[in-house]
Amino acid sequence: MPIFFIIIFAVYVLGNIYIFFRGWPVIASLHKGAKVVITCAYWLMAFAVFGVFLLRNVSVPYSIMHGLHLVGTGWLVFTMYMVMILLVVDILHLFREKIKYSFIYATIVIICVLIYGNYRYQHPETNFINIVINKPLKGYQHSVKVVAVSDIHLGYGTSKDQLKEYVELINNQKPDLILIGGDLIDNSIHPVREQKMEEELAKLHAPLGIYMIPGNHEYISGIEDSRNFIATTPVVLLQDSVVTLPNGLQLVGRDDSHNRKRLSLDSLVAETNPEFPVILLDHQPFNLDKSAESGVDMQFSGHTHSGQVWPMTLVVDRMFELSHGYKKRGNTHLYVSSGLSLWGPPFRIGTQSEMVVFNISFTR
Repeated sequence: MPIFFIIIFAVYVLGNIYIFFRGWPVIASLHKGAKVVITCAYWLMAFAVFGVFLLRNVSVPYSIMHGLHLVGTGWLVFTMYMVMILLVVDILHLFREKIKYSFIYATIVIICVLIYGNYRYQHPETNFINIVINKPLKGYQHSVKVVAVSDIHLGYGTSKDQLKEYVELINNQKPDLILIGGDLIDNSIHPVREQKMEEELAKLHAPLGIYMIPGNHEYISGIEDSRNFIATTPVVLLQDSVVTLPNGLQLVGRDDSHNRKRLSLDSLVAETNPEFPVILLDHQPFNLDKSAESGVDMQFSGHTHSGQVWPMTLVVDRMFELSHGYKKRGNTHLYVSSGLSLWGPPFRIGTQSEMVVFNISFTR
């Protein structure tokens, strides 16, 4: 793993050197003072992302860390797109196809793309999915409205103000049940506690309750710290556990695969009553065949972010059988969310932030 990060670091630094070298003719034409300012600003933004990770558990004012996070992670995407465009321009130049002012044009195009990507991130869609499960509930209830979200990533990226908007978005649907498919917390519990984000989570309301499972980022943040924080909210953490709601609906919550000793799906499903409906929460959507074979009626997952920004969408589509959206396999309904918020760069390019509303009908 350290070698992987060293390679990523080297590629990122080389990419920024390449961009700076290509942009130097433009910078060199400016006044000396402007050259110094732009050069310093460029490299501060290029290395800001490392400050985000090095200072994530240090007591730095939230406003500073939030700004550092936006600049640092946003620069990752700027670097990727700038390198891609400039390489194409340079290849064309080899074939005597010279494009004047290519660096300036590339910068303008990428800034426009990033503004568009930020808008897509800031305006999540609400997707409605109607599902019929051929099992009964107890009593006279025949349907349940479930709001399901994933990958909120509370921290220096997703602020308390954004969380307030998400809570209002969820509550406006007047759900019977709220499900969170992992990664509620981002990379550190420190900013979550500093901003008292439990105050907003306390405003979530659903008669049947609010349940979540751990994601890989709960482990990155420290699973014990994450568990202790969640315990201060109305959210119930299901970690390799099963809960049966008063209407007979059964929720199976798997621990994240970061826990090498997590229970098998078969052992968890064995704790349920097959006569009543079973909803599985599993953060990472691997082994979907196993879910269908186990007799689970519905699975909700997240983790993929649907790739978040192109061309990472192509990579994620190759990694997962279902990287985003709905699929039915046998009697099992499967849904992978692209996430209500996101990790890192504040952009959705080729993807869309979402909240999912399941209108589930149950037959007798």
